[in-house]
Amino acid sequence: MASSEGKQDLRFADWMASLPEHMHNTPLTNLAIPGSHDSFSFHIDEASPVGPEQPETVQSFVSVFGAVAKKLMRKWLATQSMDFARQLEAGVRFFDLRISTKPRDPDGRLYFAHGLYSATVREGLEQIAGFLAGHAREAVFLDFNHFYGVQNAHHESLVAMLREVFGDRLCPALFAQEVTLKYLWEREYQVLVFYHNPVALEVPFLWPGQMMPAPWANTTDPEKLVQFLQASVADRRRQGNFFVSQMVLTPKASTVMKGMASGLRETITERALPGMMQWVKAQRPGESGINIVTADFVELGDFIGTVIALNYLLEEEEEDSASWRERPRLPSNASN
Repeated sequence: MASSEGKQDLRFADWMASLPEHMHNTPLTNLAIPGSHDSFSFHIDEASPVGPEQPETVQSFVSVFGAVAKKLMRKWLATQSMDFARQLEAGVRFFDLRISTKPRDPDGRLYFAHGLYSATVREGLEQIAGFLAGHAREAVFLDFNHFYGVQNAHHESLVAMLREVFGDRLCPALFAQEVTLKYLWEREYQVLVFYHNPVALEVPFLWPGQMMPAPWANTTDPEKLVQFLQASVADRRRQGNFFVSQMVLTPKASTVMKGMASGLRETITERALPGMMQWVKAQRPGESGINIVTADFVELGDFIGTVIALNYLLEEEEEDSASWRERPRLPSNASN
């Protein structure tokens, strides 16, 4: 078994490649995998229009207060501070992606969006592909779960872009529990694309969105979030799909008003983090446990390292099981 010091020295940029050999045949549904919530929001373009998913109250707020309103919005919309490359180097392997068209964009490009617009989708995908080119044994999960103003032609464009950027690294959809690291390595696959749109049924490398459920607590209360996460993991047992535990607090309007100038990170995330990390540390991966865990500001609180380290509990359990099997047995007629 790897020593605790060895675990701490684990190079998270290649943590999948560094897992013990017996885990190479473990279904990816049974591993603990760190992910980021609104993964693209490290860049929020304050010069962009308000996203089409925002309610009329937000639209009106921006129309009245303009650039000042957008600066305040950014403090609450940005849930990450590291770009895709830095997240990958740090060990993140799951990306939560929301796609939108932009009004009056002459080129008809697709953007990441969360309230305001972020980078173009192509920029983000190429950054991810650049990392994968240098880390052949790492795999990523791209979860395209929201589409705003996206029509059939845009879906076709996005599918073509995925083919162009990732090529033969795209893993075709199959039974989730068949996918192991060994399976991916033998075929040189590195990218699993989950697509929450019927288009997924028409493209071999698009995994239907229902194979990546991500229940949302929709609460600003850390205790309620932990209760929700625990109940969700219990419901997940033996379903055979991937599963996302969203360790994410969602601010209410009153919360935003109270902490308008400070923003999401200072008002909510940093304060709630210790309690949420206690929940993570108490978890176990496996078909009856956690799988993918997402968070805001993934660099905080050793979130990434803690999730990755949970995989070594599988190794310890395997060794304990082997040790038990090897124990000498009493003769069947031995007295108590």
